[in-house]
Amino acid sequence: MIPEKLLLESVQKNVATALEEDLGPGDITASLIEGNPLITANIISRQEAIFCGKLWVEETIRQIDEKISSKWNVDDGDQIRAKQLLFSLTGPAQPILTGERTILNFCQLLSGTATKAHQYSKYVGNHSTQILDTRKTLPGLRIAQKYAVHCGGCTNHRLGLFDAYLIKENHIISCGGIGNAVNSARKKHPNLEIEIEVESIAELLEAIDAKADIAMIDNFSSDMTNQAVKIAKGEIKLEASGGIDQASIAEIAETGVDYISIGALTKEVNPIDLSMRFET
Repeated sequence: MIPEKLLLESVQKNVATALEEDLGPGDITASLIEGNPLITANIISRQEAIFCGKLWVEETIRQIDEKISSKWNVDDGDQIRAKQLLFSLTGPAQPILTGERTILNFCQLLSGTATKAHQYSKYVGNHSTQILDTRKTLPGLRIAQKYAVHCGGCTNHRLGLFDAYLIKENHIISCGGIGNAVNSARKKHPNLEIEIEVESIAELLEAIDAKADIAMIDNFSSDMTNQAVKIAKGEIKLEASGGIDQASIAEIAETGVDYISIGALTKEVNPIDLSMRFET
């Protein structure tokens, strides 16, 4: 789970950046509205999904015009249906129109991410395997998409390059082997989790001997995965990765691996279709 302070700081930055690129020196179309009348805008879903984006909506309102108030019918992580009223905004027409695209963009993308995560969480059935996200996120929206993954029922992997080790092939080569890489990592940051990518059973045994915490078994066949699970039991946790899709995920979960990492959770997302309608 993402620390609350980090999440809120990220939301503020996300919204400020989005408004800056959209608003520029000013909203020339909204300026056509004379008198800036009070209106109510309803945000409607056009399809079934898992909703996410409430924090970004509230922050957009705060940064644009605090005279806008919100009324919510859903929360992050809720299942929503087509034609459902999700929330309403009441306030001056100009700032609501100025913030419309920013609000919808965040809600559409993050709801799409949460929905994708929810779909994958169901593929493992009753198995104890956890589905992990990756760092394959939209630049600048890492925390946002990982928050959405959590809302959809999957688990966050490391947030970045700073909070856990993931020692891959090129790191291993540069460090002179698995043992050297793990020992060096343990000396530099003894309290951080160490995960190492292995591409064979022999490398898995090396990772176990080096006392790594997790082995990422990369592109293992079903037979190799089953063998790895037997070897790793009680010795090291296993994360299956590489080329895993909806068709293969259940079979991999049945092997008993601890984790399955899926880049598609954040990189193959279809934004949810939402609309904003003014009450007449």
